[in-house]
Amino acid sequence: MQVHDVDLRLLRIFVAIVECGGLSAAESRLNIGRSTISSHLSDLEVRLGLKLCKRGRSGFELTEPGRVTYQASLELLQQCEAFASTVASSKTELSGRLTIATIDTMVSDPRCPVAKTIAALREKSEHIQFDINVCEAKEVETSVVNGRALVGIGVSRHPIRGLEYEALHNEVNYLYCAQGHPLFNCHDTQTKALVQQAEVITSNYMRDKETRKDDLNYQNTAAAYHDEGIAQLILSGKFIGYLPEHYAQSWVDKGIFKAILPQQYSYQIPVMLITAKSNASSKLAQAFVDEIKNEYQK
Repeated sequence: MQVHDVDLRLLRIFVAIVECGGLSAAESRLNIGRSTISSHLSDLEVRLGLKLCKRGRSGFELTEPGRVTYQASLELLQQCEAFASTVASSKTELSGRLTIATIDTMVSDPRCPVAKTIAALREKSEHIQFDINVCEAKEVETSVVNGRALVGIGVSRHPIRGLEYEALHNEVNYLYCAQGHPLFNCHDTQTKALVQQAEVITSNYMRDKETRKDDLNYQNTAAAYHDEGIAQLILSGKFIGYLPEHYAQSWVDKGIFKAILPQQYSYQIPVMLITAKSNASSKLAQAFVDEIKNEYQK
């Protein structure tokens, strides 16, 4: 089978479907509708002559040929990225596609210099294509190790082989409630008892899964994958939850959010710069690393 541009596009869609766990879940990442995704998947199955997955009321499940195709797709796409990076690095001027995978809400952190780094690189070259994907923490790492992203900004509990991690700064998280919640205007003497009764948002994103040991009331009645979802649930006035200080600060300044016993209910987690060892020769990746470190030193 000869591989053409259309095949690479279909394979990228297939990889996204697998990593998202189904067609519907892949809609937001791919930014296309479910029916279109289904059509592309069918086209790929016809092109390969294989049944890649089972999909229907019982859910999404890879077939054995599908699992083999998924692993082969990762290897092929990584090789394509490596090829593009190698060719681009042969030029005297920086060029190529700079793909950045990052966790959400980093834009509200004044210590995060991604925007300034992009500006500095644009000043050096107009031949760089910037591509940013905001995703969950685990996906940041898999994007870098699989070659779908050249660099990552995220957090990690269990480092992945083949990746290099460098701590940039610590992100402080506090436990928040909002107007309308019993904790918002309660007397100090009531706080500890009300905290134990309050329903706490479970973060499926779980930046902090192994960090916080707070013995709070996690009933799984409210859950969110991203900080924006957690914020919406807190704003309802019915739940309390952890958020990065920099992200919650605008609501705190407006008198809408309040940190609950910040000396007791808080934790820090390092934000990491994540790169792949296989991209060590990439001038574009190294330029990003150098610029972001330079911004931190200012």
